[in-house]
Amino acid sequence: MDWNRTKTIFIFTFLILNIYLGYQIFKTHQEDQYSLFVESSVEEQLTSEGIEYKHLPVDVKEASSLNAKSKLFKDEDLKKLKEQKATLLEEKTIRSVLDKPFSVSEKSPEAKLSQFLKRYVISGKDYELWNVNKEKKTVTFFQKYKKHKIFDNENGMIVAHLNDKGEIISYEQTMLGSVKTLDDEQDVLTPLKALENLFLKGELKKKDSVTKVEFGYYTFDLPLLNSQVLAPTWHVIVNGDTSYFVNAFEGQIIKKGNK
Repeated sequence: MDWNRTKTIFIFTFLILNIYLGYQIFKTHQEDQYSLFVESSVEEQLTSEGIEYKHLPVDVKEASSLNAKSKLFKDEDLKKLKEQKATLLEEKTIRSVLDKPFSVSEKSPEAKLSQFLKRYVISGKDYELWNVNKEKKTVTFFQKYKKHKIFDNENGMIVAHLNDKGEIISYEQTMLGSVKTLDDEQDVLTPLKALENLFLKGELKKKDSVTKVEFGYYTFDLPLLNSQVLAPTWHVIVNGDTSYFVNAFEGQIIKKGNK
């Protein structure tokens, strides 16, 4: 065995390995620096335009698309409902009139509305308040999937109706009864990237205020019969009233007007 030759081969091999590892460390460092530069650049652009934002979510970094099907209600479901007279409008929708108006406290409306869901509605805990429209005298709730809202989906929502005293007197309910993940989780756009998309598209303008950013799901494609695909989505409210939905995978923007 030629020891000198073997030693030379080992030295050469370790040298190549060190060069490779050094390159990987340098590459990673450069990518991190570029990422920091891009994030900083976005923040600086928004700041320079006087665009304000606070409390961006940090708890959602990965997600998957969902497949959902409408729940078809049966007469047996209606028998579970108490203190109301419920009927089916086709199989997808429950229409119910309360025996007595349900009072909503002005001091703590969200707590009272949560109580309404638990007391009167099938799977009420799976819905969350979206908005109260005093002009139309309606209260809208959206269904949730693992604590995140399924935005603006007519197949997973509750619309409650108010009388002149602001009491709930009736409601309609639809429900997505089968919700499953379509694929493995993957990285989602950061909330800051969603704001950057809005800014670059001219939707965020000088002196605008981003009043809320939340994660949820939205149907960007047309539903196919009873089945539909829900994409991870950032919901952004600008100046307290204008809603945008930004696809958290691809960045497409849908503007929905007033919240």
